[in-house]
Amino acid sequence: MHPFSYTRASDTREAINAGRRGGRYIAGGTTLVDLMRETVEHPETLVDISILPLREITATERGGLRIGALVTMSEAAAHPKVRTLYPVISEALELSASAQLRNMATIGGNIMQRTRCTYFRDVTADCNKREPGSGCAALHGYNRTHAILGTSDDCVATHPSDVAVAFAALEARVRLQGPDGERQLPFAEFLLRPGSTPNREQALQRGELITAVEIPALARPLKSGYLKVRDRQSYEFALTSAAVALHIRGGVIQEAKVAAGGVGTVPWKLPVVEQYLLGERPSRTLWKAAAAQAGNGARPLQHNRFKVELLKRTVERQLRIVGGTK
Repeated sequence: MHPFSYTRASDTREAINAGRRGGRYIAGGTTLVDLMRETVEHPETLVDISILPLREITATERGGLRIGALVTMSEAAAHPKVRTLYPVISEALELSASAQLRNMATIGGNIMQRTRCTYFRDVTADCNKREPGSGCAALHGYNRTHAILGTSDDCVATHPSDVAVAFAALEARVRLQGPDGERQLPFAEFLLRPGSTPNREQALQRGELITAVEIPALARPLKSGYLKVRDRQSYEFALTSAAVALHIRGGVIQEAKVAAGGVGTVPWKLPVVEQYLLGERPSRTLWKAAAAQAGNGARPLQHNRFKVELLKRTVERQLRIVGGTK
């Protein structure tokens, strides 16, 4: 581990000033400390933000929900409003990591976490995300767990977060505070596809701090859920996953929110699937036909071609569960 300095911010302004000078924010530390120990990351300064007042879950004026960036994963999953209004978030969180990690890891840190690509974490391997311009060992290496959507010639790593898939489906917004004040970003714009700059993963300006994730008010009744397919049931990242939220009134689908995880370089919204569902009556035939659209545009690699079909089946299964036609 490389030498570094440490400071604890007593308020948001102090944290932002330290971040503007190049400090890296740390709260639960469940990802960054690992990367530092493995010498993948070597920040010069750590800025501890764990005591900032960003730990509340509150209703918004328009009927949505605001989750503070320092709320832990376990706190968010267990919160009555989250469980009642957006069970897809609770389910995604509870299928993540281990209980010990969920007790430490924060919502802000979770969506900021870096890929679990083995080549990224192996400092002897070529990785454009870790060392721009060095190449991507995953392209011609063992790429079973890598992305089939949103890839580029420079990077095929998947985004590891489960709850980010739920946030993408629900069209959440990320609230930020930085040297130039406050702003909000749609979740779809917050996480960046790799393109030719895979080392730039979020649309953050220097010194900006995540203060909350805001879920918009959605039409009710709303049924939602998260399904995760993985190699083992305990503490494993998704091969594929599906976050689904449906508003069904009068037996007809009025609104559909669908996103996939484990298959994209970012949580992958599926607007074609959503559009296919609108105005239709729930049925097994509909779920199957809609899910068939999920793999459109996929670019599978040598070892992960199975993910195209697995994605379709995962989306179809979750549509059946949430839509009430198991």
